[in-house]
Amino acid sequence: MFLKRTNIQEKLILAKRRDASADQLLNEVYLLLNKDEDALQRIDLNIQSKEAVVNNDFNIDLLETAGIYHIRHIKKIAIDYRLRFLDSHYFKGEIPSEATNKIKRLEEDHELEIKGFKILAPSKLFKLKDRDDPILFAPIGNDYYYLIHKWGRDLHPLRKLLMWPFKSIVNLIAVVMAISYLVTLLVPNGLFSKESSSFQFWVIFFFMFKCIASIVIFYGFALGKNFNPSIWNSKYLKT
Repeated sequence: MFLKRTNIQEKLILAKRRDASADQLLNEVYLLLNKDEDALQRIDLNIQSKEAVVNNDFNIDLLETAGIYHIRHIKKIAIDYRLRFLDSHYFKGEIPSEATNKIKRLEEDHELEIKGFKILAPSKLFKLKDRDDPILFAPIGNDYYYLIHKWGRDLHPLRKLLMWPFKSIVNLIAVVMAISYLVTLLVPNGLFSKESSSFQFWVIFFFMFKCIASIVIFYGFALGKNFNPSIWNSKYLKT
């Protein structure tokens, strides 16, 4: 005679049926789930809130040192990579569930409601949906911020180099001069006269510089562009 194998799942179901408190257990689970859902909805509202908050009463002993940044660190990176550091309600992208779950855990650990979120991201993320490397911060106080979550793909490896001309007027002029010099080198010898000379080279260079500079100035004024130090924390669209 062979004994039937024991199905643990069936035993669990039977034990729950015999337990008079099973319904109470289910109610507790429903209440817990509803509580979590309410907390996540409240966090979403706080992220979209326009309320100005300069600090949260974090327990400093529970914060990871690697996640604490001063405003000067954030400003430097924003200027180097032409990013913006703005209140989270300006952000038009989607906040991932991982970020809200991290906020929820932080609130539970520190026993507080976190407000005043800020996001460091490329300018276009504050105008339209995209996926490039947003970072969510919460203020600690005294110009310190705590990095909560980073999502999306990383920035292009050459972004810092490509944004270097927009750090200052000196950088931009240097780039325009370099491009003008290279373009002048491409002009064939004897194109404007039978004999080449250094005077002719610098005349062509000056002409090229004026042409390229005019295009850059027109582009800048037409699109309302500005230099990185002026836009890193600007909420205005045309900067």
